[in-house]
Amino acid sequence: MRLGVVGMLPNDPEAITENHLAAIRALRLTGAGLSVSAADSPPVSAPIWQRVRRLFTEAGMDIAQVGIGYGACLFDPDAEARSRLLGQIGRGIEIARQLEAHVALIRTGSLSPNGSYSPHRDNHRPECRARLLDSLRRVAEAAEALGQTVVVETHALTIMNSPEVNRTIIDEVGCARLRLVLDYVNHFQALHQVYESTARLHHIFDVMGSLSAIGHCKDIGVRDGFVIHLDEEIPGEGELDLATALRRWHDLHPNGYMMLEHLPNEQYPRAAANTHRILAAERIPVQAR
Repeated sequence: MRLGVVGMLPNDPEAITENHLAAIRALRLTGAGLSVSAADSPPVSAPIWQRVRRLFTEAGMDIAQVGIGYGACLFDPDAEARSRLLGQIGRGIEIARQLEAHVALIRTGSLSPNGSYSPHRDNHRPECRARLLDSLRRVAEAAEALGQTVVVETHALTIMNSPEVNRTIIDEVGCARLRLVLDYVNHFQALHQVYESTARLHHIFDVMGSLSAIGHCKDIGVRDGFVIHLDEEIPGEGELDLATALRRWHDLHPNGYMMLEHLPNEQYPRAAANTHRILAAERIPVQAR
């Protein structure tokens, strides 16, 4: 398997330097994730993307993931808004292809005004599912035309809220260029699953692991409060059986990236060291690139 990070880089691609990449390499990580705005990033032909690609090549690193940022929803009832969003996503996919990224990442969005990962009861209505499938098929067509793999980030609070739903949706779209993010933390739905994490991890990997093209490496901490509070935690410092998660990922995708994410920059050294320690204890090989 390979290890990378979504973090430790400036949001502005113009500000990325060889020093940022050297800091990532110092943690024995060989890939990183970039974010591009679906609406406002420089065009595909802009020299900045050639510069970024050159920096990664000179550092001996991969652009493992390009996250396409937007606040809109793939199943918005407004057909015009949805069409506009799909055009912007298509542009983001073109940038990912220009950067030779392993994957471009999208999200489903939500009908909640509070954000893409906020729950809303109407997200789960049949007409929303139908609109989502239509949008994903159009994304898949664009991905297939460009030869760029696109992954969908899913979560227990979204329309794609379980491993089973994820598999059904991807199977119905039926395009090998449209895959999932194996973000296992996002699919723990109850306290007993956290405390019996080995069984839950096996289930998540059994159902959606083969349809995933990139993984996100995190842990879970249980916090006090009413009713249940499950928070992301530094890998190796929470409740999950990370040895099982990393072993399952390697067995399915020995060349695939597992990405550290959602931490302050100063915590990534600890996260990387913990993850390498678990991998070494399990004798799971990590590729130098």
